[in-house]
Amino acid sequence: MRKKVGVYLLLAFLFACVVGTSVFSTYELFIKEGPLPARKEVVIDKGMTLRQIAEYLHLQGVIDSPTVFVLGVRAKGKGTDVKAGEYSIPARSSAKMVMDIITGGQTYIRRIVIPEGLTSYQIVQLLDKTEGLTGTVERIPENGTLLPQTYYFSRGDTKEQIIIRMQNEMQRTVDRLWQDRDKNLLISTPDEAVTMASLVEKETSVPQERAHIAAVFLNRLGKKMRLQSDPTVIYALSNGTGIYKKALWSNDLKKAHPYNTYYIYGLPPGAIANPGKEAIYAVLHPDDSQDLYFVANGTGGHSFSKTYKEHQQKVNEWRKIKNNKGKVKTE
Repeated sequence: MRKKVGVYLLLAFLFACVVGTSVFSTYELFIKEGPLPARKEVVIDKGMTLRQIAEYLHLQGVIDSPTVFVLGVRAKGKGTDVKAGEYSIPARSSAKMVMDIITGGQTYIRRIVIPEGLTSYQIVQLLDKTEGLTGTVERIPENGTLLPQTYYFSRGDTKEQIIIRMQNEMQRTVDRLWQDRDKNLLISTPDEAVTMASLVEKETSVPQERAHIAAVFLNRLGKKMRLQSDPTVIYALSNGTGIYKKALWSNDLKKAHPYNTYYIYGLPPGAIANPGKEAIYAVLHPDDSQDLYFVANGTGGHSFSKTYKEHQQKVNEWRKIKNNKGKVKTE
């Protein structure tokens, strides 16, 4: 190896003499600060030669001289160590630093954040818009089977790979949480827990309310009352996509649909979205509450009531806030 490196240094010296410089000044160019003004991601394709890589990096504004880069990489004996992939190059990286990055194999790690409460249809749409992922999702998974959280991936990973990871994470999460559930719940299976958690997730964006809303739904189940959850109506009206930008009217609540909990008794046949860990936990550990009703309070949260009379008073207060007569927004 020493003999090989010595040959490369000799070649570098001869080249330097031709261009009127020295081996040492060439090395100085190799280690000096580079031209890149800000961090940038570059993609080294499989099969690219070292010269092609150097020209590409030069075009991307990462290095000053393709020739200096090639000489430096070969002098270090790393001409065959460059690995294909996407790399993140810090600002002002020297040619040597760039060499270390693309021969070290530490490719740039991307991430995608899956928010709680999206339908599977919306999650697939999000994957389709995510740069760096490849392929297509042939079949939209059932709602409630994908765990919302942050997922990390490398450029070239497939959307199906992310789907499978989300499914595995959901299964592991539900299995673990189900084992530690409260006793005497009116929820008999993990699937029912996920279904109710999807309702809870869609009903509130306030984390502290999840267990309280879960208690209301469980209390209503226990009294054979309809759940009357607006998000189930939206699910029905949107054909399961969850994309529905119109306001709900009283006639919408009467729509005959297996997922409309104003129309059916009990839980819908399945989840209406993909709930997060906290919503599932809330369903399995609900608050100790006798409340049967809740309505928006105008601050982002909800007001809870034990009796219908008290609930109606709070509904009227909410209607005044909304100042939108003719529309119904009750749970």
